[in-house]
Amino acid sequence: MRTLVLTVAVIVAVFAASCAQKEQKEKMKTVYDFSVLDKKGDSVSLRKYEGKVLLIVNTASRCGFTPQYEALEAMYERLAGRGLEILDFPCNQFGNQSPESDEETTQFCTLNYGTKFPQFKKCEVNGAGEIELYTFLKSQKGFEGFDLKSQLGPLLDKMMREADADYDKKPDIKWNFTKFLVNRKGEVVARFEPTHSMEDVEKQVEALL
Repeated sequence: MRTLVLTVAVIVAVFAASCAQKEQKEKMKTVYDFSVLDKKGDSVSLRKYEGKVLLIVNTASRCGFTPQYEALEAMYERLAGRGLEILDFPCNQFGNQSPESDEETTQFCTLNYGTKFPQFKKCEVNGAGEIELYTFLKSQKGFEGFDLKSQLGPLLDKMMREADADYDKKPDIKWNFTKFLVNRKGEVVARFEPTHSMEDVEKQVEALL
């Protein structure tokens, strides 16, 4: 009888822990529930940006899309005063196109593109080592396809499909300069692949300001 009571107690405890964990996950419904590391390795709560419109971007310094830094900085200069923040997350998972240290990456961006928006510690956005923020972002907005009318769209599609015929059915980040748009409530409202027109990205950003 005592063994039965202990077994029931264990089952109840496990069930309660599972419910508590589930409840905690359900509470994480905005980007404000996450923290990330700055370039020095210090934790930064994204609640710091509460009430702002956010554009969250995984970047690389040696990519065909790296010149998008210029458009991003121009957008930031025009719209930061109205409540836009661009959060830059360098990542070396795509073609090893961001091999530099955090300090070298910052120097590259400021010297070549004059970037002033926040840049965080290099991180992973896919796989076992991905940061929790990106797990959340991908759960909110999955992959909807490359723009095949763009210059690099067909090339990326061909490369991805050769590696995985069903690549487009998975929400993982496909390449550098994927962007997530977050409204003033911390909700993910759009995802833009790197082939998406920067003019349209800015148009959608401005509509939220």
